Amino acid sequence: MEQPIRILIVEDNVIIADDMQSMLEEIGYEIVDNVIVYEQAVEVLKNKEVDLVLIDIILASDKTGIDLGKHIRENYNIPFIFVTSNSDRATVENAKTVKPNGYLVKPFEQQDLYTSIEIALSNFISVKNNGAGESQEEEDDRLMSNKVLKDSIFVKKQHLYYRIQFGDIQFIKADNVYLEVNTVDKKFLVRSPLKDYLEKLPQQKFYRAHKSYIVNVDHIDAINSKDILINNTLIPISKEFKEFIISAMNS
Repeated sequence: MEQPIRILIVEDNVIIADDMQSMLEEIGYEIVDNVIVYEQAVEVLKNKEVDLVLIDIILASDKTGIDLGKHIRENYNIPFIFVTSNSDRATVENAKTVKPNGYLVKPFEQQDLYTSIEIALSNFISVKNNGAGESQEEEDDRLMSNKVLKDSIFVKKQHLYYRIQFGDIQFIKADNVYLEVNTVDKKFLVRSPLKDYLEKLPQQKFYRAHKSYIVNVDHIDAINSKDILINNTLIPISKEFKEFIISAMNS
């Protein structure tokens, strides 16, 4: 499946760091590492692929999160967000000098964390594209990802764009910020709201059977009062969808 967003957490409070990791993994992000000091973070950045860094400003070392932000700005082209309890004027002004992509004040909820990350990533990509022009790969992504044709849709997997016939899609499952597109023999991971993706599919074949599922009615193998069965996978269904299927079977 497509690689999820890879995040490095730099936080010297172990309890907060573990809570953040649990929140992020529940959303669907991948945690590259969870470290407490500047030096550890520098080592991780040097040796691992990181898409975004969450940084506490006060760390358990002489160097602060602002020092780390400066290091990232000078050496890497990735976004970072300060996650801190300090929101006083002096700290904010100091943080602004390294141009963070976000500033999240503790305590926060999972939704606050998700929103900050997604906006930071979106703004970072927009600025990068507007400032330096799109790379060929970025242009391909923009033009091809989820491109709809008359009888099929293109979905990216790794570095290739696969053309999937609508008839081969069995069901689509929402998993936090991703959708899992299931065909007869493959799975593809895409970033899209379920509602938006449903609008790309033929209305006479694809229905939202549940708040987290879109199904191709041609692939339904069995049904009971709570579920449908598609290729040995039990999928929960809403009352409205059950009534629709029963009505279609009796028509």
